[in-house]
Amino acid sequence: MEEIPSSPLQAVRKSMSMIYNSEWKSLSQLKMDGGGVSKAVAVVACAAMALFYVAILYAPTLILRLPPPPSFKNFMIRRFICAAISSVVSVVVSALLLPMKSREASSLLGVYGIRMDHIWQAVIFPLTLTALMYGGSLVLKSLLLMSALREHMNFGGGLSFNNIKNLSEEIVACSRSIASDVLVWRTYVVAPLTEELVFRACMLPLLLCGGFQKSTVIFLCPIFFSLGLQLGYTVVFGSYASFLFIQTGHFLAPLVAHAFCNFMGLPVLVSRGKGIVSVASVAGIVGFLWLLFPMTHPELYNDRTDNCVCWQGYCSGN
Repeated sequence: MEEIPSSPLQAVRKSMSMIYNSEWKSLSQLKMDGGGVSKAVAVVACAAMALFYVAILYAPTLILRLPPPPSFKNFMIRRFICAAISSVVSVVVSALLLPMKSREASSLLGVYGIRMDHIWQAVIFPLTLTALMYGGSLVLKSLLLMSALREHMNFGGGLSFNNIKNLSEEIVACSRSIASDVLVWRTYVVAPLTEELVFRACMLPLLLCGGFQKSTVIFLCPIFFSLGLQLGYTVVFGSYASFLFIQTGHFLAPLVAHAFCNFMGLPVLVSRGKGIVSVASVAGIVGFLWLLFPMTHPELYNDRTDNCVCWQGYCSGN
């Protein structure tokens, strides 16, 4: 196994050469085996999965002619079920199309980046990297939180035992309310999980096995996501999430980044009267660009990066 680069600059050079290679090693092995997925089949399959993901959300009303749900909660639960069905169908379709040598559970899960190894790296590193892009937002939220706490303490008489107890009870009650909120489950659990499974874990292996270069796939995959959803921000994030999945080979990497971005919303770059927010934004962006390749280096997330079922093994199934 190659040594991990000793400096961020070396990591950038090495990762850039990896991204712009014409094909993965597994694709070369696949050609020798005489199998493969054509580019046309890969594109059509990805487009079909994208359209199905959106269309099935409206199937209960428009196709099955089911009566409207009695409540908003039931309506959202119905949509959760539809999204789950779409995800399962996409997983099955991609598994049938991918020319893997082995159909064992470990091989299939490895294709989708669903792994039990290197979990803390797949969570901490991408989350930290993504948070850098929200440097201004995090500073602004911190300032607002401290201001709210200060007002609460001044209004309630300071840091007395009763005030601290009441504040703790309010936090617990608020947490319970959030945990039972169906919109919270949609935004931070169901949407990230199903979207990353369909638009990253299922589509990226197909496109890569179809012979598309990694640099092309990073920008092509988000276009399928935008077939049924809004453009702009989704394309930018989709490219970033695709990059995370390809670099790390870990499903958790784009998943945690997706949930975090849903929580934060659009990044705040400036705030009137708060110059520290602008400074934090610039510092965060610089840090993000500096650490993007070093913190997503494949060897941080894999014990080995050759002949591995978890990474670059989509087609050969090694």
